[in-house]
Amino acid sequence: MNKEINNRLEFAKDTARKAGALGMTYFADIGNLNVEQKGAQDLVSNADKDVELFVRAAIAERFPKDGIVGEEHANVDGTSGYTWVIDPIDGTANFLTSIPAWCVIIACVHDDKTKIAAIFDPCHNEMFSGSLDGGAYLNDKPMKVAETTGLDAGNLGVGINGRTDKTKVVRFIDDLASRGGIFFRNSSGGLMLSYVAAGRLIGYAEPHMNAWDCLAAQLLILEAGGRIEKQSANDMLEHGGRVITSTPIIFDEIVAMADAADF
Repeated sequence: MNKEINNRLEFAKDTARKAGALGMTYFADIGNLNVEQKGAQDLVSNADKDVELFVRAAIAERFPKDGIVGEEHANVDGTSGYTWVIDPIDGTANFLTSIPAWCVIIACVHDDKTKIAAIFDPCHNEMFSGSLDGGAYLNDKPMKVAETTGLDAGNLGVGINGRTDKTKVVRFIDDLASRGGIFFRNSSGGLMLSYVAAGRLIGYAEPHMNAWDCLAAQLLILEAGGRIEKQSANDMLEHGGRVITSTPIIFDEIVAMADAADF
């Protein structure tokens, strides 16, 4: 790992931890949050906005020439070639109902690839982190995807959102069940993808995800020995896209199922 990437990775981890600590202060006082609904099952509070502003300020101070893309505030163009991607609270629906399943996500993109990932779950003090060609780690211990013999030997994360036709996901889950599979969902795509990297889930599928939800964890899955669909990071920043990832042995089967469901 070169010095530039290592410095940015350590910065991302430190900033994610501090942002998580800030998020926890709001999590302990959710009754006093100001909540808005952006769309179907898409909520935002002043906690999301303030945590993102905290991360943005840290980036602007340390790497003032870098770009920033975040869920809750306007994009910032950079000149360095590096772009930070932020989801301040992934799993807002959980956060607002006192369910301890949310995380802070920070990724860094360079040369059309995700180079750095830091995903912090402050409720369980779990830091999922890594870099391209530098490995994937959970609290600084190497991660490895699950060893599974098939869809009938583990739980598959399945995502659903307000941007795509729900019947596609229903078809996919029906197909999964017919193959002896079980689907898992906890309303935090970032955490579910991190669980794939950590070997807790055997894979994850969703018709469309935004870059701030998925780029970081997809890098971790790849570094932990899993498979992901080939994507342009820059295109994901612009449009988002389908996310299919899993352990190697079942990847092609899940892709075929997603295609059949018209993901």
